Amino acid sequence: MNDYSRDEMMTIAAARMLWDGCVCFVGIGLPSAACNLARLTHAPRLVLIYESGTIGAQPTVLPLSIGDGELAETAACVVPLPEIFSDYLQAGRIDVGFLGAAQIDRHGNLNSTVIGPYSSPRTRLPGAGGAPEIAAHARQTFVVMKASPRSFVTALDFRTSGGYFPGRSDSGARGAGPTVVVTDVGILKPLAGDGELVLTATYPGIPAAEARAAIGWPLALAGEVETIAAPTALELETLRAVAARTAAAHCEPIKLPI
Repeated sequence: MNDYSRDEMMTIAAARMLWDGCVCFVGIGLPSAACNLARLTHAPRLVLIYESGTIGAQPTVLPLSIGDGELAETAACVVPLPEIFSDYLQAGRIDVGFLGAAQIDRHGNLNSTVIGPYSSPRTRLPGAGGAPEIAAHARQTFVVMKASPRSFVTALDFRTSGGYFPGRSDSGARGAGPTVVVTDVGILKPLAGDGELVLTATYPGIPAAEARAAIGWPLALAGEVETIAAPTALELETLRAVAARTAAAHCEPIKLPI
């Protein structure tokens, strides 16, 4: 039996993909936990940019929102939100942009707008925000989502942000698109050509069959499906220390935000 949770494994897997000096457009929740774990371990020069305008933030606890004062207090500088998009994202200065969504399809297109028909949805979601620009202009997009057939679907109810779609190369999108999808059962990456997502790696104790069952389309396997190494003691200690500091600061039970 593993001495770590799937949420911890998922966070650590995402953190390992970041490199020292990488410039990241960070979201709240698991992406923030992954980026700060990487910064506190193998990538001390990681540059965190939050949508609120904070550049080079080095929070000691995980922020509650992009407007958390902890981010501004520890940032190298704070700039107006429009400049984050025009001077950094759209100018091609973001190495990795993190995104999540309510739905994703086999080509990495994302829905964060509605569930059901747009004119009469069953559920109205938060909407696009900056996600379409991140998906279009970040050099790489990392999608982080828990896997389930309800979220990994054959057809989106609405396409909020573009993954690999016909005409992407002529659309003005300068980024490479979704280069990896980190889930709680494994890692998906796009095939060359049409960009269909395939299973490239699972976690210890999770067989490929279980990962495939969590996806709503017939998930193809890469030629070789790897097994991601289990978390190290340092990774777990660092991640849990951040979670403990965050819980103490916010007077909440200790848990990782997802």
